[in-house]
Amino acid sequence: MCWCVCACVSSKHHPGNLVSNMVCGGFTCSKNALCSLNVVYMLVGLLLIGVAAWGKGFGLVSSIHIIGGVIAVGVFLLLIAIVGLIGAVHHHQVMLFFYMVILFIVFLFQFGVSCSCLAMNQRQQVVLLNSTWGMLENNTKIDLENQLNCCGLFNNSDSTPLYEADLQSCTASCKKESKCLACGDKMLHHATEALKILGGVGLFFSFSEILGVWLAVRYRNQKDPRANPSAFL
Repeated sequence: MCWCVCACVSSKHHPGNLVSNMVCGGFTCSKNALCSLNVVYMLVGLLLIGVAAWGKGFGLVSSIHIIGGVIAVGVFLLLIAIVGLIGAVHHHQVMLFFYMVILFIVFLFQFGVSCSCLAMNQRQQVVLLNSTWGMLENNTKIDLENQLNCCGLFNNSDSTPLYEADLQSCTASCKKESKCLACGDKMLHHATEALKILGGVGLFFSFSEILGVWLAVRYRNQKDPRANPSAFL
């Protein structure tokens, strides 16, 4: 609402544009709204990158490729938000065009990745962790166990021989206290939290990108009241 008031004040030297700038569809109001929306996109991109990096930094969570896709979405969203911000400030037709196209593609990709994050259940995560753990070398397993202060992957009836073998070679500090937790339980809890946060945040803000595309189309087709009236663009 304050954007529209500012637009009215700035239009006192342009009486012919007073009415168009009083409504939220005015040029100045659309410009301010698009700039603010891109600032929000930049913050969302940084949030997605930060949470995904936090998830990848926890052992085998890095094996979940969806989290890598979230990082890619965050980086693209951050870059396209910068392009959109520059294009909105300068009313640059070419930059706004590419901004609209790429932002729509980011929306499709982000929507799919977010739904995948929310749809991945615990059983699928267990299967993924088991398959990845079996491909790791012993030195890598020992490093992960020392990092997470745990031994083995899962201590259940299906993986007892593998767990006992990992327990014998485990050098984590918790082994001295005889209270070692299974690494799979720690990683599973951490991965579930990361996927829920990434999926929820990504899905919520993906719909706002449709608003950004619509606002960019509207703003791109509006005439700058300060520009030369005889200019086409």
